[in-house]
Amino acid sequence: MPLAPYKIGESIATREAFGLALEALGSVNPLIVALDADVKNSTYTDKFGKKFPNRFFESFIAEQNMVGAAAGLAACGKIPFAATFACFLSRAYDFIRMAAISGSNIKLVGTHVGVSIGEDGPSQMGLEDIAMMAAQPNVTVLYPSMVTQRIV
Repeated sequence: MPLAPYKIGESIATREAFGLALEALGSVNPLIVALDADVKNSTYTDKFGKKFPNRFFESFIAEQNMVGAAAGLAACGKIPFAATFACFLSRAYDFIRMAAISGSNIKLVGTHVGVSIGEDGPSQMGLEDIAMMAAQPNVTVLYPSMVTQRIV
């Protein structure tokens, strides 16, 4: 596995770290595919897409279809990572629910979460994502955050 291109303790946006990690995973596992919903330059899936164009699927603004396609790819033995802004995953809730019930091996990545995402504003904030996902069977929610040190 390639080493991360940043140093321990260095600050990096979690979405950028995801993009770099996805690209690295794609280098070591040809079963990994990536899907994005027209925000690849913000979720950093564009890194994967440039390196592995035959394993990258642009869904445009069709999150339901993206999640459905991810479930289909998983049923075919692929390991799909589907990414968009967390608030837009709510559009695909029924597809997410059915994928969870069927035990589909998909990885959903929602960026732009919380109440302070910067200039994109409140329409882009994912606030209900944890509750939505935690309500599904056999779903693990990972919520990376920056840890800061405080000198007292």
